[in-house]
Amino acid sequence: MHKPESYNATHGLRPGIANGDAAHRKRLLGLSLGALGVVFGDIGTSPLYVMSSAFSGGYGLSMTPENVLGVVSLVLWTIIIIVCIKYQLFVMRADNKGEGGILALLSLLDPWRLRRSKRSRVLVAIGVFGAALLYGDGMLTPAISVLSAMEGLQVATPTISRSVIIAVTVIVLLLLFLFQKNGTRRVGFIFGPIMVIWFVVIGLLGLIAIIEYPAVLVAINPAYALDFIFHHGFADIVVLGAVFLCVTGAEALYADVGHFGKAPIRFSWFFYVMPALLLNYFGQAAAILAYPGQTVAQPFYNLAPSWFLYPMVALATAAAVIASQAVISGAFSLMSQAIQLGQSPRLTIVRTSADREGQIYIPSLNWILAITTILIVLGFKSSEHLAAAYGVAVSSTMLLTTMLLFLVMREHWRWPMVVVAPIIGGFLIVDFVYFLANIFKIWDGGWFPLLVGLVGFTIMTTWATGRQNLIDRLRASTQPLDAFLDHIRSLQPVRVPGTGIFMTAPNLGTPPMLQHHLEHNQVLHEQVVLLTVLTEDVPFVHPQRRLQVERLELGFYRVLAHYGFMQIPNVPQALRRARDFGLNIDPETTTYYIGRETLVPTRNMPTMMAWRERLFSYMSRNAIRATDFYQIPPDRTVELGLRLRFAEIRPSRMTPPPPPPPPSKL
Repeated sequence: MHKPESYNATHGLRPGIANGDAAHRKRLLGLSLGALGVVFGDIGTSPLYVMSSAFSGGYGLSMTPENVLGVVSLVLWTIIIIVCIKYQLFVMRADNKGEGGILALLSLLDPWRLRRSKRSRVLVAIGVFGAALLYGDGMLTPAISVLSAMEGLQVATPTISRSVIIAVTVIVLLLLFLFQKNGTRRVGFIFGPIMVIWFVVIGLLGLIAIIEYPAVLVAINPAYALDFIFHHGFADIVVLGAVFLCVTGAEALYADVGHFGKAPIRFSWFFYVMPALLLNYFGQAAAILAYPGQTVAQPFYNLAPSWFLYPMVALATAAAVIASQAVISGAFSLMSQAIQLGQSPRLTIVRTSADREGQIYIPSLNWILAITTILIVLGFKSSEHLAAAYGVAVSSTMLLTTMLLFLVMREHWRWPMVVVAPIIGGFLIVDFVYFLANIFKIWDGGWFPLLVGLVGFTIMTTWATGRQNLIDRLRASTQPLDAFLDHIRSLQPVRVPGTGIFMTAPNLGTPPMLQHHLEHNQVLHEQVVLLTVLTEDVPFVHPQRRLQVERLELGFYRVLAHYGFMQIPNVPQALRRARDFGLNIDPETTTYYIGRETLVPTRNMPTMMAWRERLFSYMSRNAIRATDFYQIPPDRTVELGLRLRFAEIRPSRMTPPPPPPPPSKL
């Protein structure tokens, strides 16, 4: 992702301007404004549906003063504990070279270093399932945000039918997903100002209601929240699932650390976003209490005067679209990370900006999200029903984040258990209570994000396991490079001008494509490059550290190209720096050799079930070509198809089957 000019991984701003001067303040305010339009859209639109879900949903919670004060007190202290303390003070501290998100948190623990250990498998499973749940979030956030905004039309025009609201919602969502191919840069500059207006308006509306009924401020006392929890039956405790929706965007604060830095996000939250949200929540509670005994179906819109209802619906729709845009862009970024970390098949990734690395568009994922989101709206039909599904996805992800945070505190930060235990223990209690409150709504729609998470988890783990199994079998059956070079020395094949680049997996020995090429063509280029693209457990690798070049013998070179998990590889661009290492590669006389395996499922693969073999084979056949993913010119590429079986991958016929190889230099 693009780092603003002022970005610094440790402090969020360059040390050279962190002196309290005017330039520093101006830059901080500019980044804070940008954060308002990207980071806080999700959590900023939660007032649209939190209070209505608590009192107008299927919970049967009556609008008594005790219930209203208890709910708004819970909202206040949930925001303080989860957003202010957990995420702002601790989780955002656990950035990976400035990048956040659950996969970045997982990469701090480097579970891929000991891939075969039980611990690494558990860690990867936690991180991958948490990431898969966020795809459910990417489907639900646009649905509930836009639908909640459109439901304001029923307040402005009570005679409007539900079918009209659903139809308008579907049109807005369709336009939103159609726009994704153009990128967000064109409208990004207006996101911040719109959200500024949004937070000012909802804060002022809440403040007016509080002034009219100031007694609502007694709910600041946490005793009201505790009283609600301990003096209600189980049926009413389930309403905590609705209360939890007030922090649904907290994960975005962490995921977007790399966009703006910690300082602008914290500044925006504590001095602007949080006050506006709390004013609005308390204002909604005040409006309910001001009219005892009266049912208030849409407490958010009841704060607005009648003449302001239509402008309020328009503003809420704009804010909902911005919130949805941020989540959709986050899903693209998450998928890009998963591909780079080897947890997902390669998909087409389109850059929508020439100078902003994080501006990407993934067509297949976009339309999966679009179709699913529209079906969600058509199926659930109201924000009240959607609230059940929404809470399950976010509460599950937050619980998994806390588990990984514990390991980061102990293993990465080296904090003593006496410090870590009470901190993580407190977070786990809060997370588990909300997880429990949401999980009991599975049959009311909570099953959907779990199903999405399970499908995503199955796809990602099947891909990662299948690729690793394939590489292991290739590694065990290919010739060691030293033996292959000895064979070349004795064979003395014809050497033709130019450079042949053979892409290979790490530690593979002699690439099968190279063996087949020599066997069938009996020639080699003057320069032969064995190229391996490696993804590091850091978000970005500086171009100066991109390449490692090792000169072997007989005109052979080993080249390692390093990329961060937030970067999209560009092999020809990386190889331009090879001349700095004494390797001159002329693009006009260079040929890339890539093997494309056709994988045939068998019943004898010990590490995967038959249905997973078939799933992996299907994904492998439909993954985009390596030429497209690595941005290799197709007119300079020779692609050789290899038909392989999972359980039987034989070496080339050019030599007898070699004995078990020693550890290879590759």
